[in-house]
Amino acid sequence: MKSAIAIAVCYLVSFVRGNSGIVFYSQLAALWCIQMYVSNSRKNAVQRIIGTVIGAVYGLIFLLIEEKTTISAGKGEAVNALVISGMIIVVLYTTVLIKKKQASYFSCVVFLSIVVNHAADSNPYLFVWNRFLDTVIGIIVGIGVNTFSLPKEKRKDILFISGLDDTLLGKNDGLSDYSKVELNRMLDEGANFTISTMRTPASLRETMEGIRLRLPVIAMDGAVLYDLLENVYVKTYVISNGMSKEILKLVHEQGLECFVNVIIDDMLVIFYRETQDPVHAALVGQMRRSPWRNYVKSEALHEEEVVYFMLIYPREIIESFYQVLAENGMTDKLKVLKYDSVDYPGYAYIKIYNKNATRDHMCQYLKKMLGFEKTVTFGSVEGCYDVVVRPGDTNKVVHELKKRYEPVKRL
Repeated sequence: MKSAIAIAVCYLVSFVRGNSGIVFYSQLAALWCIQMYVSNSRKNAVQRIIGTVIGAVYGLIFLLIEEKTTISAGKGEAVNALVISGMIIVVLYTTVLIKKKQASYFSCVVFLSIVVNHAADSNPYLFVWNRFLDTVIGIIVGIGVNTFSLPKEKRKDILFISGLDDTLLGKNDGLSDYSKVELNRMLDEGANFTISTMRTPASLRETMEGIRLRLPVIAMDGAVLYDLLENVYVKTYVISNGMSKEILKLVHEQGLECFVNVIIDDMLVIFYRETQDPVHAALVGQMRRSPWRNYVKSEALHEEEVVYFMLIYPREIIESFYQVLAENGMTDKLKVLKYDSVDYPGYAYIKIYNKNATRDHMCQYLKKMLGFEKTVTFGSVEGCYDVVVRPGDTNKVVHELKKRYEPVKRL
């Protein structure tokens, strides 16, 4: 719609100018400035203007040289072709010298549009000016159309918090193109939106790559509050060193091993010991490729406090160990989660956290830290969230966010 409107406006401006220019060049420039994000539109406009100036200057130089040079009729076309081809090198190198290589394509387009299409123009100055003006008109039209929006109230007094899996993400572990564009647009305009997830910050980074989140995210099922911009753990709920050693003792008494997640100097370190289990080996091999995870082989804890323990084994082993934890009172003292693995059929997880490591606790902390009184939450569990998202309806979060963040003003 914006592209069509921009083309129509270029026609209108051309009619008002008495068709003195070539509307085609205005339309090309306008289309180039119609981008998904307004910030990109402005960047492209700057590139186009710089490219237009460079191309126009060299186009004018060529026309003046051609006007002052007498070339025999038989060789004129061939010589012109050689000169134009050689000047392309000069045009491109100029963009390199002034460190504006992104404008090289536009410089060449404008240059060629002048030197190839000038035909029998008697006034080279006027011809170059019209080409330059055509492009500038297109840039102004493109930015204007791309920036325009209906008057809407921006609810910057609300903190929006969304779940991730089965809420914002689709089946393929990614956002739809619509959700990416609209979510980034609202984030750029100041929407206070963040994520609450069971995933680690490393996993969240990989999944939300390209999404311009500004606020700290609630990760590890409420055990940490992580600032993606500063790479800092703002708040953590940890298991004491003494309690952690008790858990490790129970794990080893059952002949099992676990992944011990510890934060050291704002780095996530995962201590582990090798086993013969193929799933363990596959998990380590896959996860350790991330620059945000640090896997370390270690026999025991020293003085570290643990964010959470993770065990993954065949389901019957996990069920048995859960009973061991319950018999030793760990399910009362700590938060213990048990659930089946999606990626490894027949396997299940146990994750052990501090008792206070809940998403609700961390949400309250985040509200207080940022000074918000009102929140709107999105999730897939009925009765636990303000907006319930059904499986498969992954665009609903962004649809509902738009309604609540920028309701249309009544005139």
